[in-house]
Formats: sequence, C-alpha cells, structure tokens
Amino acid sequence: MTDRERHVVDYYSRHPISSEHVLAKLQESRGHLNDLRPEDLYPHDQDHYGGLDANDDLAELARMKAGVKVADFCAGLGGPARYWAHRYDVEVTGIELNPSRIQGAEELTRRVGLEDRVQVISGNVLDVPLADGSVDAVVSQEALLHVPDKLKALEEAIRILKPGGRLAFTDWVMHRPLSAEEAEDMWRGIAAQTLQSIDGYKASLVKAGFQVVSIEDLTDFWGTVLEERLAMYQKLRVETKRAGTPSGDEAFYQSYARLVAHVKARVLGGGRFTAEKPS
Repeated sequence: MTDRERHVVDYYSRHPISSEHVLAKLQESRGHLNDLRPEDLYPHDQDHYGGLDANDDLAELARMKAGVKVADFCAGLGGPARYWAHRYDVEVTGIELNPSRIQGAEELTRRVGLEDRVQVISGNVLDVPLADGSVDAVVSQEALLHVPDKLKALEEAIRILKPGGRLAFTDWVMHRPLSAEEAEDMWRGIAAQTLQSIDGYKASLVKAGFQVVSIEDLTDFWGTVLEERLAMYQKLRVETKRAGTPSGDEAFYQSYARLVAHVKARVLGGGRFTAEKPS
C-alpha cells in the first residue's frame, strides 16, 4: 500500500460513522441487537449525501431490478449495498480498500441476514477483482475523489460491465481549480486526492469508452446537505468520544467546515453521472 493509499485508509478508520457506532446507537435505542432488520440500520449506516432518496435515484439510473448484478465502487460499510439488495432484490459486490470497513460491512450485513446478496470484498477500484463483463451495473457515491486515477477507475468499470450495462455515480467536482493550499487542505482533512470538473468527467467517460446518458449538477442541493452533515458530525464527535468509538481528528472537522464554505461559494460541488457501455 502506498503512503497516499494509507492516508485514505486511515481517514476512514478514524471516521465518526463506523460499524461500532452504528451498533452502539442501535443498542442504545433498542436495548439489544437481536433480530435486526435492514431498515433498522438505515438511520445510521447511510454515509452519503441525500440518504435513501439518493440511493433510489442511482438505482433508477442504473436500472436495478430483481436479479441484476451490481458492483459498488468504494462501498465502505455497505449501507447503500444493503439497501439496494433489500429494496430491489439485486446482488451487490462492494469493492473496498479499508480492512476495517470491510469487516464492519460484513458484520452489519450478517446481522440483518443479507449475506447471500451483499458482499464487500477487499480490492482497489484501479484493479477490480471481478471478471470482464460480469455485472449489469456499476455504482459509486462520493468516493472517487479519493482515487488517484479517475480514468483508470472508469476503464475498470466499463471492463466489468456487460454490453449495455450502466454506470451511475455521484462525486465531487470543482467549478474552478483549487490553489495549492486549498488542495492540500482538502487532502489533509478529507483525503480528496483528485478533483475533476464536470466537463473533465464527461471527457473521461467518453475516453473510457462510455456513451454519456446524463449529467446533473448537484452543487446547490449539496450545499444544504453539507451544512446539515457538518452539524451531524459535530454531534457525532461528542457521542463517539463518549462511547470510545472512532471520532475523527481535528483536521477533519476544520476541513469539513471549509468544504461547506467552498460549496456554498460554488468553488466545489457535486455531480451525478450516468453512462452506458455500448452494446
């Protein structure tokens, strides 16, 4: 593992949303952890912008339906993967670099009885351990900012997709280039390794061999969501410290506050991209 990969892994190992925290919250609210259902996890394990509605938006764009095989790039704790498996009866294989995230995903998935339809496996999205043409859809949510070579990740997505398969993902975009100081701040605080413009992402999708279906600018929506998430993280910091679970470091909270300001000023933002592998 390179030093930069280790920084990304360490970022999520310290992240305040963890399997330990999810289970602690459930224990607190229910008094026990018996007979958990997938729905019980939803208030705690959806670590992405827009919650369950965002999952449904991607599911529609990726054309999820019963029996479809899905690859989730940078799947983390597997919250969306479990939702899609339960809601749409699909089979999801998550690709994840962080060992603690993989272990946490496995435990949470087992506790809600979805291990036959959801697997989060160790892997790098630059070299995905899945066969050519083996999945119907590839999805990802706000994760490719951590990947050093976005084009290579997109090439891996098209490699594992069946002809006619869909790629649907959300990610950070930049509306103007960051200064060296701003880029270093985002790297230290939220492990933002590479950022792309909307037009740059469109060009990379075409270069990888995709036909672009749709591109949406989510920046204004994300501005509101991120303000709410900053307040949530500040509350989580107190809760996780009290519970002795990972709580994030000072750089995370400081950078996150500056991140919100960047989005409100439309320096940074978000995009939702849908593309198709030619038949």
